[in-house]
Amino acid sequence: MARFLIVHGAAHGAWCWRALSAELEALGHEAVAIDLPSHGDDPTPVGEVTLDAYVAAILAALEGETVLVAHSMAGVPATCAADRAPGRVARLVYLCAYLPRDGDSVASLQRRQAERPLRPAVRVAPDRLSFGFDPALAPGIFYHDCPEARIAEALDRMSPQPIAPTEAPVRLEGGIERVARSYILCTEDRAIPPAAQREMATGLPVIERPWGHSPFFSEPRALAALLDGLARG
Repeated sequence: MARFLIVHGAAHGAWCWRALSAELEALGHEAVAIDLPSHGDDPTPVGEVTLDAYVAAILAALEGETVLVAHSMAGVPATCAADRAPGRVARLVYLCAYLPRDGDSVASLQRRQAERPLRPAVRVAPDRLSFGFDPALAPGIFYHDCPEARIAEALDRMSPQPIAPTEAPVRLEGGIERVARSYILCTEDRAIPPAAQREMATGLPVIERPWGHSPFFSEPRALAALLDGLARG
């Protein structure tokens, strides 16, 4: 069976993958979820976080040939990690994620969107090193189709999102072209517009599902089954 490395998006942590990890393990896979620097239980100060630090954390967790699953913001550092170590990535799966080309950043990809639904919810910290999401608006954007208990947990555990790694442009050297990649497009996503997902995924195999931005909360069993199929090729 496959080894999965699952990487969370902005303001989240390894905690958000608990249900999906259990479903993958029930199918016989190994599921490893990590906290990116300053997220979840990682103690790194927000002001010290860089895109390279994100990439290093992913590279440190890649062992053998791993199916790398990146959600939302994590699509950018995951692409960088796969570019640097293509031999350790059996497949890179973008889960409604930002997919960069050379020179792109999370911020530049957001600015390119015709619609920017996250803007009203963003709250920048006074020191301008991080941002968070308005708890009154976040449920409707990220979790509109999720169980109430998972929404409450998420709102309690969301952490400040460092700004520096979202503004840093990627520098790709061609290794990513040797990595098998797939894109899971969530057609009910209210955080990253489906049209933007479709544009970023141009040239990749795309699987569309009628899910919102957080199917690891709303549809963990169905998402695990889909990932199982991708891992089997």
